[in-house]
Amino acid sequence: MAATDPLPEPDRLAGAPHPRDTARVFGQAAAEAEFLDAFRQGRLHHAWMLTGARGLGKATLAWRIALFLLATPEEDGGGGGGLFGAPVPPQTLDIDRDHPVARRLRALAEPRAFLLRRAPNDKASALAQVITIGEVRRLRDFLGLSAADGGRRVVIVDSLDEMNVAAANGLLKMLEEPPKGVTFLLVSHQPARLLPTIRSRCRELRLAPLAPEALAAALAQAGADVAPGAEVALAELAGGSAGEAFRMTELDGLQLYARLVALLADLPGLDRPRLAALADAAAARGAAETFDLILALLDLFLSRLARAAASRQLPPEAAPGEAALFTRLAPDLRAARLWAEQAQGLTQRARRGKAVNLDPAALLMDILFRIDETAGQLATPG
Repeated sequence: MAATDPLPEPDRLAGAPHPRDTARVFGQAAAEAEFLDAFRQGRLHHAWMLTGARGLGKATLAWRIALFLLATPEEDGGGGGGLFGAPVPPQTLDIDRDHPVARRLRALAEPRAFLLRRAPNDKASALAQVITIGEVRRLRDFLGLSAADGGRRVVIVDSLDEMNVAAANGLLKMLEEPPKGVTFLLVSHQPARLLPTIRSRCRELRLAPLAPEALAAALAQAGADVAPGAEVALAELAGGSAGEAFRMTELDGLQLYARLVALLADLPGLDRPRLAALADAAAARGAAETFDLILALLDLFLSRLARAAASRQLPPEAAPGEAALFTRLAPDLRAARLWAEQAQGLTQRARRGKAVNLDPAALLMDILFRIDETAGQLATPG
């Protein structure tokens, strides 16, 4: 990156539109209905924590709610209506994208909205690794000002998981004594790791994994190129996460997974030329993202294999030949235990290998040879 290149936005998935530029949220009708019901009944909590795995649309929904709150006149709020010409409460969160508030939000120019996220470091050479207390102080200054029209204001935090301890404690004080008319929309991928005191002051809005149809619609909106019929496999491998599915489409994740399944189809026993070709691809210059995805897909393969053995039920097939391979390698609870141990060990070995800058090809081959050894154990009566 050249010195003059702008820094990437920390809350945007590379290659995809920013959540504030995303028109629709797919597959989250229940979460939208829950918020809208509270709004219509006049029970709008001051802090909403949007939770769920990465890539489900939490940030997109936060921006959608922010637009709805800032563009909906106060008199259209909850608490009744309909008599003597009183406004009918809104039935959806939809706001025209040409609305002035919508345009200002997309330009980050809405004076009644504040976005708390990671900022550039002190030298402005890269993004900070965490949200710092300095950014929280900026939020405090924003909250100290009165809204120009005395109406609603919105704070989006994306994400709570990236706040350091000082920043989290600073935000907690604001949640404990929220200014009038301010709604906090807090994105969290792992709420269990947050301060319990922060969680206790929020109402949770939990998002669900996307079904294949909703996932396909979300990917189409993001501009991803998905082959017809690949929706089920993508939903399986991405865990219903549109963000993860988008990353997989960008890195040919479905083809990589199919390549892994084909390599492992003859376990115990590995095709050495195929293994060497995969290792070379993982170690190629500029292939760090591909290498990370291969490790993630191997971990996913082992986890799916362990669950299939434990439940005695095959998951929807995510690659040609996967069902037959699972049938053979996941016959009983002993197999479930062995594959679960392998999945745990893979994560640990990958973390250690990266920490010491181990050659990616060597690390990948070591992991695959260990998988082969486990398949050999299963071939021997235990």
